[in-house]
Amino acid sequence: MYSEDNLLPISALQHLVFCERQCALIHLEGLWADNPRTIEGEHLHEKVDEQGPSESRGNIRIARSLPLRSLQLGLSGKADVVEFHRMEAGEPGIRLEKTAGQWLPFPVEYKRGRPKRDHCDEVQVCAQALCLEEMLGITIQRGALFYGQTKRREDVAFDIGLRNETEQSAGRLHALMATRITPRMAKMPKCDNCSLIHLCLPDGNAPGLSAAGYLTSIFDQARSDNGREGGMAV
Repeated sequence: MYSEDNLLPISALQHLVFCERQCALIHLEGLWADNPRTIEGEHLHEKVDEQGPSESRGNIRIARSLPLRSLQLGLSGKADVVEFHRMEAGEPGIRLEKTAGQWLPFPVEYKRGRPKRDHCDEVQVCAQALCLEEMLGITIQRGALFYGQTKRREDVAFDIGLRNETEQSAGRLHALMATRITPRMAKMPKCDNCSLIHLCLPDGNAPGLSAAGYLTSIFDQARSDNGREGGMAV
């Protein structure tokens, strides 16, 4: 169990699973940079928030920007949207204030792009579900990710595999923050879409690459480029 003073952002889990170096740059070094993708993401979340803190749609009650926390995982944050679905008589659920019946939480996380190859988004929404389970004493089997680029929801099943990955990622996040060390990472294709690429400099911090080796590679590339363009040698 973690104390209130040791809680880390749920959003950091998404950064960690995507790239540990990105996570450390943001949450250890306090670095941030916007690009068109991050700005579009902010606008998407603003549109969600503009709809108000709560709403009712038939058998669904909607809460927005709902505060979350888990002392078991050491996480806190806010859910973009938590839908509460009315359950049939005899089915498990929770009671809502001034509302009859039993209701089951269903977290929905909003993303600007499209589904990713890794599980970083699924881990984030699963962490939200685990927080809700701890707070409300209810088991939550499913949630969803809404992607702005595809305009579609992707259902997420909180199965044992995703739950284990989420719990292990939370442990890794606390371990990373405790070391206070930003890991070095080699450049990967996904780096080109990262808003921190010019702060991260993945070509220059890859494991095993010395500063001298990095400078040599830069000069070699410059000579090659100038040779093709007929310019002066460096």
